[in-house]
Amino acid sequence: MSKQSGLGDALYLTGFDASGDTNSLGRIGGGPAPWPVTGIDKSAFERIGLNRDGALEWVSYFNPALAQAHAKLSALPTTDVLGTYCRGTALGSPAAGIVAKQVNYDGTRGQDGSFTFAVSAQGNGFGLNWGSQLTAGKRTDTGATSGTGVDFGTGSTTFGLQAFLHVFDFTGTDATVKLQQSSDNGVGDTWADVTGGGFTQVTAGPTAQRIATSGAQTVERYLRVVTTTSGGFSSLVFAVMVARNDVATAF
Repeated sequence: MSKQSGLGDALYLTGFDASGDTNSLGRIGGGPAPWPVTGIDKSAFERIGLNRDGALEWVSYFNPALAQAHAKLSALPTTDVLGTYCRGTALGSPAAGIVAKQVNYDGTRGQDGSFTFAVSAQGNGFGLNWGSQLTAGKRTDTGATSGTGVDFGTGSTTFGLQAFLHVFDFTGTDATVKLQQSSDNGVGDTWADVTGGGFTQVTAGPTAQRIATSGAQTVERYLRVVTTTSGGFSSLVFAVMVARNDVATAF
């Protein structure tokens, strides 16, 4: 694959689209924290991995409008934030999701008059999950809808999945967002609900959720997002990403 720019990316924070107020992203990282265990008989460092960790770090523009970045980020919430970085906004494009604590909001005023803030969201309990977008960035449903399948690679895996949902706006009584799977994109194998793949019913927005199936669960090759309703809705603006585990994963 050829080199690519970072144009057209997106950053979502607990049901808020921060993309337009984001200057750049720094660290998008995860994995086990390294611990030096170098013996006195070695001439180079030895390290082993400890607990899973992760972080999203970015630079935000100062936008004081009530519904924009400054009002959201300056509050420095003590509760968890859900962050999703989208590498482009095409269906199936890479995305990273994290449950985190926002630990800072550090302003810098340049001599040219620019005013930006450095923000870091440090992983809280689950590290950083890389996966694929099951919506092309933000998707708007005006009623119950079956999305397009995304190919996660040859065959099924037996290690479960994690999924992140951001609801940006909602008008209606209720909506349920859930994952479905098929071995052949519904050609011969009918789409079926993923066990544990349903998000909590949406009755208002903005909001965000993370769900995880059993770590020993079989997940088929193709996944899609379906919305249903019992009371009806006229507009649901949302985004979903899924990390299908290729190896045994514990949190």
